[in-house]
Amino acid sequence: MKYAIVLLALLLSVPVSADERRDHDDVRRAVQSGEILPLSAVLERVNAEYSGDLIEAELERKHGQAVYEIKLLTKDGRLLKLYYDARTAGRISAKERP
Repeated sequence: MKYAIVLLALLLSVPVSADERRDHDDVRRAVQSGEILPLSAVLERVNAEYSGDLIEAELERKHGQAVYEIKLLTKDGRLLKLYYDARTAGRISAKERP
């Protein structure tokens, strides 16, 4: 839950353009229709698999698939780039960034 609060605070602190509002509306509709899971559900999975602090979360399309890209700073100082299927919250890949 702390991840959702951090993300919400970040979103509220940044001015939103008309294009970004449309993007947010598209994501909201996709969540409401069940096409994708809400970010909070994916972050619960991330939190169960990794411990650390959320740096960034982004919804992307990779090869036609909706994917959440999560950047996480681990307790031991590693930066992880995690990819999760937005429909199932299944982990697709995890990469450590230098």
